This record gives sequence, C-alpha cells and structure tokens, in this order.
Amino acid sequence: MSQWGVVAVMSTPAQRALVALCFVAAFLAGCTSGGSEPDPALELDPAVLQAASSEAMGAVTSVRFTLEQSGDPVFIDAADAISLNSLEGRFTAPSSADAVLAVEVSGLLNTKIGAVAIGEEIWLSNPITGEFETLPPGFDIDPSSFFDPKGAWQPLLRDLTSVELVGEADIEGVASYQLRGTATPERMEAVTAGLVRGEEVRLDIWIDQVTALVQRMEFEVGLGEGRSSWVLGFSSYGEPFTITDPTTEG
Repeated sequence: MSQWGVVAVMSTPAQRALVALCFVAAFLAGCTSGGSEPDPALELDPAVLQAASSEAMGAVTSVRFTLEQSGDPVFIDAADAISLNSLEGRFTAPSSADAVLAVEVSGLLNTKIGAVAIGEEIWLSNPITGEFETLPPGFDIDPSSFFDPKGAWQPLLRDLTSVELVGEADIEGVASYQLRGTATPERMEAVTAGLVRGEEVRLDIWIDQVTALVQRMEFEVGLGEGRSSWVLGFSSYGEPFTITDPTTEG
C-alpha cells in the first residue's frame, strides 16, 4: 500500500468533499528560485511586489503545500459530520497531486485519508481497507482547475485590491515581504474549492524577497456566527516530484 494509504471512517458524500479540500489548494505552484539578493523595488512599491508575485506564481511547476484550519469547524460533507483540521500535499504540473487530510468525524474521531489526482483521474483511500479506489462516475470536481497556476494563483494576486506593504519577516528561513490585500469572492471560491463563498477576504501574504513566490498566506472567514482561521504554507518550489497511480504500486 502507498504511503498515502490510510484508513478513515466516512461516507461517500464525504469523500467527494474531502477530495475537494485536497485540491484546495488551489493554492499551489512552484518554480526554481533564482538570484540571492532582494530587489529594492519590491520593498518600496507594493504594486510592483503584487505584480511580480502574480507573474512568478503563474509560472510555477511544483510545490509542497500545507493547510491548517482552526476556529469554528469547516465541514466538508453534506451531513456536516466531517470537518477539516489540516492537510499536507504536493503538486506537480500540469495537474498531478497527492495529499493526506487530517479530519474530525462527528466531533469525536480524528483520522486521516489519502488522495491522489493525475489529470482528471482521482483516487481516495478506502475507508475500510485503506486501499486506493477510483472515484465513481459523476464526480463533479475538476482537480486541474485547482492546480492551474495561471487560472487560480496568478489572477488571485493580480486582482487584489487595497494592497499595502506591511513589513518583513522570516518564513521558514526565507526572507519575505508581508503584503496585505483584499480578494474578491470569485477568487476566494476558486482557490478554496468552493469552501469560501460569497465573501470578500482580507489576506496576509508573505512573499519571497528574491523570487516573489508566496511562502505563506493567512486569512479569516465568517461561518455563520463564528470565524474560521486558515494558514497555508508553501515550500520546495521547483523540486521534482513523481506522483503515480496508487492502484499500481506494490
């Protein structure tokens, strides 16, 4: 069984939502870093930094990504029984990804489930056996839309409004500028697999001073009367990953 094969207790509708979260990521991309000195223009002009980051993220080829969610639960199944705590995954162009999602079932059971996508083919680990199985016909999520650097990340950054440069920070050893801006409901829905809907969101984004690639993003959204906090992290841009059909692994 693959390293992503894990056992979970969940329903079929939940599987459909869980894989969507896997592709939250619509948050994903990567390219090889170049140079070693920050560009002074990026520090002085937030609009220049915004444009440079949009261009850089539009050219990504691979990345490792993480997501942590806290606050009121974010349910990812129709029965509001399964909530997302975190996920770890990898993406490689043009549209392949694998991930492990940590979820909570009925507020009682913490467990994990694996997901793999290659092009339009998607597999999830079986809740009983832990083995990967192809999703049934009629699955209405196109994973490539979540991992399209030009269709998701590039326009998200390009279309930010009320942009300001907040300061500088070290993010996992990477000198970064902190940019703050507001994303439209359309852009947020695209990069969160539809989990964030109908809400403008104020984002804090930390951008590599050398490559202009996003290292971290944080935001909060309303959930009824509560709030949900999201933290996304990105690393290993340009690292070669091999993502294979998990049903053919020994």
